[in-house]
Amino acid sequence: MNGSLRVALVLDDSLDRPDGVQQHVLTLGRWLTEQGHDVHYVAPSTTREDLPQLHRVGRSLAVRANGNRLSTPTFTRRRELRTVLDDLVLDVVHVAMPCSPFLAGRLVTQVPATTAVVGTFHIVPAGPVIAVGARVMGLTQRRQLRRFDRMLAVSDPARQFADEAFGLDAVVVPNPIDVEAFVTERPAEPGSDPVRILFLGRLVERKGAPHLLRAVAAMRRDELTQVPFRVTVAGRGPLLEELQAFVRTEGLDGVVDFPGFVAEDQKAALLAEADVVALPSLGGESFGISVVEALAATHGTVLAGDNAGYREVMGPLTDQLVPAQDTARFARLLAAHVDGPRRSPEVRTRQLAQARNFDVELVGPRVVATYRDALAARRGRPVPVAVPVDVDVAAG
Repeated sequence: MNGSLRVALVLDDSLDRPDGVQQHVLTLGRWLTEQGHDVHYVAPSTTREDLPQLHRVGRSLAVRANGNRLSTPTFTRRRELRTVLDDLVLDVVHVAMPCSPFLAGRLVTQVPATTAVVGTFHIVPAGPVIAVGARVMGLTQRRQLRRFDRMLAVSDPARQFADEAFGLDAVVVPNPIDVEAFVTERPAEPGSDPVRILFLGRLVERKGAPHLLRAVAAMRRDELTQVPFRVTVAGRGPLLEELQAFVRTEGLDGVVDFPGFVAEDQKAALLAEADVVALPSLGGESFGISVVEALAATHGTVLAGDNAGYREVMGPLTDQLVPAQDTARFARLLAAHVDGPRRSPEVRTRQLAQARNFDVELVGPRVVATYRDALAARRGRPVPVAVPVDVDVAAG
């Protein structure tokens, strides 16, 4: 039971986008492979060619749900699923949850009795419609859900959602993140340059970019600071033109810039040079991968939206949570950080320590411990002593 495992990481969505669930799958898959495990990826409609042992199964349909763009599988032929299962002879099937009844849901009911099935819940509902839909899905998938041996959740909000909507008892094991890949050297002192405020994320209402710009406009209009500053709103999304129009209307053309999409390999450098990273998401967050990346990379201060998922990731850094929809309070808090010390070593130390709670080198062994626990129980063997599955995500 202590040897290498053959694991299939199953995702109902495409692996082409760098969204949170995809990052979880890819980061965990890379780490498992580095540890000597045999990792396979199962997903529909994925076009990328850089992933070894990728099995494309079925087709998918593009939809919008929970404030995100994603794809959901159409009906998958049993023959396709059987081919994957028969060829691989898997120890563990690990499914991103909640899962579609048409791909992952069908696959788990066909795995051999000796294969352990583990799920990880990644979402919390962004509104009542999604919450009701999830409860209906839970009722229709009871047979499929009974096949799971162990259930994880990336945060306590996600754990509560798994319980309330699906009646599942999940253990919190956070998203595994390659934190060290984001750790940066201290940049040159900014001197008399304007304070740099950075937003990095999708330009959609839920991620809070409009609220940041309203706070910036209020901060300038009410003269809450005399310190020169500039704002970078990096990312793409349907609100771009609306945000650009707001900047023109408020006379912020010389203050705010929109550089567009930022590639994964450029994010750390951009975050490193910011004096304030503002990620004022309104809600619907089960975790905060972007927050962890910012905590690891920047030498400035991270301000995160005061929502359940981000609050859990920020842990003891409660004074850096922002009430994004209260423009006056947000503006005052932003002004205080514009006026405050720039790139404080003490702040850097606190933020980096918090980020490292989620490093894949800590989280990965807990996932493998879950695999071995589930596999031992399924095959009727004694459960070996292993790394505890739970993790204190508020430590640090």
